Amino acid sequence: MKKQLAIDSRAKALIFDLDGTLADTMPVHYLAYRNILRQYGIDYSYEMFMSLAGVPAIGTIKKINEIFGTSLAPEEVGNAKEDEYEKIMHQMKPIEPVVELVKRYHGKLPMSVGTGGYRRLALKSLQIIGLDNYFDILVSAEDVVNHKPHPDTFLRCAELMGVAPGYCQVFEDGQPGMQAAKTAGMMATLVTDYFDS
Repeated sequence: MKKQLAIDSRAKALIFDLDGTLADTMPVHYLAYRNILRQYGIDYSYEMFMSLAGVPAIGTIKKINEIFGTSLAPEEVGNAKEDEYEKIMHQMKPIEPVVELVKRYHGKLPMSVGTGGYRRLALKSLQIIGLDNYFDILVSAEDVVNHKPHPDTFLRCAELMGVAPGYCQVFEDGQPGMQAAKTAGMMATLVTDYFDS
């Protein structure tokens, strides 16, 4: 039995990453890649997908070209993957331990979402997992110049919530996000320690 996810006693505001923290989107991203790459005769394994986790679509396609000796157009195939993801993203599931925490502290502490994803898809993800009415503040890829592991996303969240960074607790599933939170001087909690991802 995993220990329960908890709020640090010093925390006056909470910041949540989205993909892999609130929403279990990795299986959907994998499916999108598989569906698109199959059209080019590429059998994309889950192991290979996981080894490239966190790499943007265009970078992933460049890597696939290296591995398979193919000459796929990175922009074109990367965009096709993103379109496919949007078509099947309704299949994502909420990550219950983290979602429960959001519901428990809603209205008690200021909360925001800090994601490296695009605003339009982030809002759609929150809607799918039933959290669209829980957050007034969302900082997305379009809102900052430097993305994670830079602290800008989380510092912007703190600024919009009106809480000093030292009193913000960040919930993350990835090392770039954990680094961003620590650089911002915030409390950082790796959510994967609390559930089997």
